[in-house]
Amino acid sequence: MDLTRQTIQYCERTDFTYWSEPVNAVTNAAFLVAAAVMAWRLRGARLPLAWALVWVLAAIGVGSFLWHTHATGWASALDVLPILGFILIYIFAATRDFLGFSPGRSAAAVVLFFPYAAVVTAALLALAPQLEANAGYAGVVVLIFVYAAILRRAAPATARGLAIGAVILAVSLTFRALDAPVCDVLPIGTHFLWHILNAVMLGWMIEVYRRRRLAGARAQG
Repeated sequence: MDLTRQTIQYCERTDFTYWSEPVNAVTNAAFLVAAAVMAWRLRGARLPLAWALVWVLAAIGVGSFLWHTHATGWASALDVLPILGFILIYIFAATRDFLGFSPGRSAAAVVLFFPYAAVVTAALLALAPQLEANAGYAGVVVLIFVYAAILRRAAPATARGLAIGAVILAVSLTFRALDAPVCDVLPIGTHFLWHILNAVMLGWMIEVYRRRRLAGARAQG
C-alpha cells in the first residue's frame, strides 16, 4: 500500500495542489473551536475521559486538515484514526458512567464495537448500497440511539442529549453523502458542512458526558 499516493475523493478537489480544497481544509477549524469551547467548559473538572475526548477532538481537526490538503494515504489514516479513537473512548465512558457497568465490561463493549460495526455496516449497505463509506458512520448513529433508548427512563436528560447528538450526526452525514451528487451544481460540494456539524456534534457529546458526570457528583455530594 502506497501511503504517499494521492487521491481525489471530494467534489471541491480538482487537482493535487495543497490548497485544492480550501473550504474543506479551513472548516476543520470548527473542530479546534469545539475543542477549545469544551476545554473551557471543563475547566477545573476532574474528568479524565472528558479531557481525553477534548484532545482527540482537536486531533480530528488536525488530521482532517492534513487529509484535505495532502490527500495521501498517510493523511487519510490521520483523518480516520482520531475519529475511531473518539468513538471508542466514548463507548467506554458511556458504558461505564451512563449505564453503570464495570470498567472490564465497559472495555468489552469497546471490543464488541468492531463486530457490531461490521455487521451493521454490511446490513446498511445491503439495504442502501448508495451509502458506500457513509454506512459505517450511519452505524454510529444507530448505536447512539440505542444508548439513548436504554437510558430514557433511568436518565432522561442524558437520553435526550444523546438523541440530539445522533440527530446532528445524521444531518451531518447527509451532507457528507451529498457531496458528490451535488457537485455539478455546487462546485465546492457539501463536505465542509460535515465538518462544521460534526464539530458541533462531537463537542455536544462531550457536553452530555460532562453534565451527566457533574450531576452524578452533585447527587453523591
